Amino acid sequence: MSTTPRKEFVFTGWHMLGAMTLFFGVIVSVNFYMAWQATQTWSGLVVKNTYIASQEFNGKVAEAKALAASGVVGKLSMDGSDIRYEISHPTEGSIEADTVTLKFKRPVGEEQDFELTLEPMAIGVFAARHDVAPGTWIVEADAVSGGQRILYDTERVTVDGAAR
Repeated sequence: MSTTPRKEFVFTGWHMLGAMTLFFGVIVSVNFYMAWQATQTWSGLVVKNTYIASQEFNGKVAEAKALAASGVVGKLSMDGSDIRYEISHPTEGSIEADTVTLKFKRPVGEEQDFELTLEPMAIGVFAARHDVAPGTWIVEADAVSGGQRILYDTERVTVDGAAR
């Protein structure tokens, strides 16, 4: 049996420094991870007034169902600064419209958003020229014929390369 006294554990300043570093290191790491997740996965759905948006929701859903049931579809194509939108119906072919408007929105932020009114090129074919910066865009297409909306479509697109 040993007669030397056993040394008790002494909590020193180095132990406190290690504990604080681990504690705050975990907190900072989780915050950075959550911030990264928020910027990479956020849908970008923003409204100016959530109360008004909630009151209009059911009407917008009913309109979207009616537009989807009509069968009218749109197709966006972009080649450089040339933007083209075609409106058609599966059985009736190209659909005539009075105006076609495209709203280009960034998923996050509003400073680069813009709106284009396309010019008719042929029945159901509309086009415009506009430089579109690279990156992800949400494009809202709105077509009106005879004062009635005949198409509302939203599409997320990615523009590659340098600004065109």
